[in-house]
Amino acid sequence: MSQKVLVLNQDYSALTICSMPKAFLLVYLNKAELIAESTSEKLHSIHQTFPYPSVIRLNRYVYFPYKGVVLSRQNIFKRDGNQCQYCGSGDHLTLDHVIPKSRQGRTSWDNLITACKYCNSKKGHMTPEEAGMRLLRQPFKPSFVMFLRNFSGILNQQWLPFVGSKTEPIY
Repeated sequence: MSQKVLVLNQDYSALTICSMPKAFLLVYLNKAELIAESTSEKLHSIHQTFPYPSVIRLNRYVYFPYKGVVLSRQNIFKRDGNQCQYCGSGDHLTLDHVIPKSRQGRTSWDNLITACKYCNSKKGHMTPEEAGMRLLRQPFKPSFVMFLRNFSGILNQQWLPFVGSKTEPIY
């Protein structure tokens, strides 16, 4: 029962991902409707069988003023695939400011990357160009839907009509 469920707002926009028990409860209490269900699993009680939710839609619109991805260490690691953006290593990971803080580099999505301890100390207080190091990928701020789709670690095929495929751009 560790499967996750995509929750859509009343206007069918992706809102969040929740646990299956919470999604089932929302549907059972008529606070949400079932949009897509698992074809391979069912929920059973003593007397009834219920569909196993995969996508649900809330019956009331939920105003969600900030629909962005929180800047955190774990989210930077997810965005960068848990690998150093200089050498590709997955060991001893830290965060690195592309433009060092000592040179007024900001703590932002566009300036933070995942780096291993070796590359981070080799770069030191220099820019990657000054240190003779190349970035594997430029840092960027992911959109909320992009983060749900690409970096949450969960992508159910039934979610694709609502969050798009990994190759589709997000506007």
